[in-house]
Amino acid sequence: MTTHTTPHHVFILMGVSGSGKSVVANQVSSELHTAFLDGDFLHPRANIMKMAEGHPLDDNDRQPWLQALNDAAFAMQRTQTISIIVCSALKKRYRDILRQGNQNLKFIYLKGDFNTIESRLKARKGHFFKPQMLVTQFATLEEPGSDEDDVLVVDIDHALDDVVAATVATIQGAVNKD
Repeated sequence: MTTHTTPHHVFILMGVSGSGKSVVANQVSSELHTAFLDGDFLHPRANIMKMAEGHPLDDNDRQPWLQALNDAAFAMQRTQTISIIVCSALKKRYRDILRQGNQNLKFIYLKGDFNTIESRLKARKGHFFKPQMLVTQFATLEEPGSDEDDVLVVDIDHALDDVVAATVATIQGAVNKD
C-alpha cells in the first residue's frame, strides 16, 4: 500500500522595509502553528558589523547570507509542514538564489506603495526613520513579474488584521493547491 504524503512548504515573506514582513509573519506563524525565521538573524558577523557602521551591504556581502537562507529553507521544508521566512528578497537574483534546490518554496510579496509604507514607518514608536532608506529600498526593488509564478501577492493597503488574514488565506490556498 502506498501512502501519499503532503509536501512541505516554505513561504518567504518579501517586500521593502516597513511593509510589515516581521509582524505579519509573526502573527501568521502563530495562527498556523508553524515555524518562523527572521532572515536577518542569519547575517554573517561581517555584515552586521558593516551595517552597524552605517555602510550598506552590496551583492557580494549578501551572497553568504542568501546561501544561509537557502540552506535554512531546505532544512525547514524537510521538517515542517509549513514554514515562514522573512527576507526582503528585493532583487530577482536574490529570489533565484533562494529558489535553488527548494522546489517547495514560494514567495509572498507584501506589496504596498511608497506613501502607505512611509506613513507606517513614521508612525512606529521608538523607531528612527530615515526617508532616504525607503527611497533606496524602492529603487532597489525589482517587482516580481509574470515569469515568477511562485510569487503570490498580498496587498498591504489594509488594516493589519486584514493583511494577516489575506496572508493566511494565500498560504492555505497554495498548500491546498499542491
